[in-house]
This record gives sequence, structure tokens and C-alpha cells, in this order.
Amino acid sequence: MLAIKNNIMAANAARHLGSSYDKLAQSVERLSSGLRINGAKDDAAGMAVRELMRADIAVLQQGARNAMDGISMLQTFEGAMGTIDEALVRMKQLAEQAATGSYSGEQRTIMNNEFAEMAEEIKRIANATTFNGNELLNNSAASIAIQFGAADTDVVNVDGCDVTSSALGLSTASIGTVQAAQSALGTVAAAITTKDTARAAFGYKMNRLESTISVINNQTENLMAAESRISDVDVATEMAAMTRTQVLAQAGVSMLAQANTVPQMALSLLR
Repeated sequence: MLAIKNNIMAANAARHLGSSYDKLAQSVERLSSGLRINGAKDDAAGMAVRELMRADIAVLQQGARNAMDGISMLQTFEGAMGTIDEALVRMKQLAEQAATGSYSGEQRTIMNNEFAEMAEEIKRIANATTFNGNELLNNSAASIAIQFGAADTDVVNVDGCDVTSSALGLSTASIGTVQAAQSALGTVAAAITTKDTARAAFGYKMNRLESTISVINNQTENLMAAESRISDVDVATEMAAMTRTQVLAQAGVSMLAQANTVPQMALSLLR
């Protein structure tokens, strides 16, 4: 029907044009952000799943960093144990040297002084070695939990040890005489065994944490891939949709212009 008051064709063209512009704006937003879901209205269920995945990914990534920090801590203490090891080796060498009767009392006194200095150095290292205020070389009751996941079981407990000279029985050891030196040999050997046990524990804790990091990184990668499939925009598909929408928008503008000329046709009849 040819009418002047209501231009139904123009209203219809304007409605379709508005819809095309809305879709075009959505495509531009998706392509500029790289995300298929930019708000809850885009995909409410998908957004909920995505946010849960993002939280899990963040926890896993922080867990990997926690494990790496744990390895750094263990490397610090294990490195100190390496220095203690060198001191113990030197002490055993001195005890072996003093245990023979071919040295004079004065010479043996010099050996004993060095032996005592090595014991003091072991004590100093055990008490001075810390990591962020944590001490593990002078307290066998100490325990540090390395958390790498959300569950209570996602934990590696690192137990402390006591490798001070007094705990190793070295503070009272002496090599001032042949008999004392022979006795000190057994004391130092036992100290080395105690130290090796504690150092080995740090070693296999590091190996365990390295394996944990590998597993966590694999889990993180898979979760990120899943989150990407839910959240990221498919550029090829979206570009095709955008091109189609642009054509529709251009056609809508053209048809709206044509529809706006219809009332002029009715006016021509009135003349």
C-alpha cells in the first residue's frame, strides 16, 4: 500500500540495518580483542567454564613457581652442605695425619688447631645458612611444606636436619694425641654419613619437585588449550561473518535510501 504517514519499508530496512550494524560491531570487538567471549551475553555458560579454567590455570602456574622456589631453597642448603662436606673431608684427613706417631707434639697441636677451626666453620655454616628466614641445617625438627596445587595432597614436605658440629659430635673431638686422633677418625666418618644422608634427602626432594614442575607445565598447557577453544575467536570464521555483515549493512543503507523515496511517489499523485 502506498502511504505517506507510515513508511513501513523504511522501518523494515532500518530494523535490518540496525541488526547488521550490531553484528558488525560484535565482529569488530571479537577480532580486536581476540576473544569470542567478551561478556556474559556472548556465551554465559562458556564464560563460566572459561573463568573456572582461568582460575585453575593461575593456580597451576603459581604452583610451578612455588616448586621452583622450593628447588632454589634446596639448592641453597645443598650448596652449604657441599662446603660442610669439604670441611669434613679435611677434618678426616687431619685426623688420619695426627693418628700416626711420626709427628711431634707441637706439630700435632697445629693439626688440632686446624681441626677445631674446621669444626667451628661447620657450626657457623649450619647456623648462618638461611633462605627467606628459614633454617634447615641446624634444626632436625624443622619442616617446610612446598605447596604446588589446590588440594591438600599437592604438597612436598622438606624436613630439616642438624649438621652443626655439636650435633655431629665434632665439638668435643680432638686430634691432640694419637689415641684421640684415632677416635676422631670414627667420629668424623659417622659425621660424614649423617651429612650424606641429609644431603641426599635434599637431592631427591629436588628431583621430585622437578618432576612435579614437568607435570604441572603439561597440565597448564592442556588447560590453556582447552580454555582457548572455548574463549578465543576463530579469526577465519569471524572474518567471513564480518564480510557477510558488511555486505548486508551496505545493502541495508542502499535499501533504506530507496525506501525513503516512497512517500515522494505518493506526493506526486497528490499533485
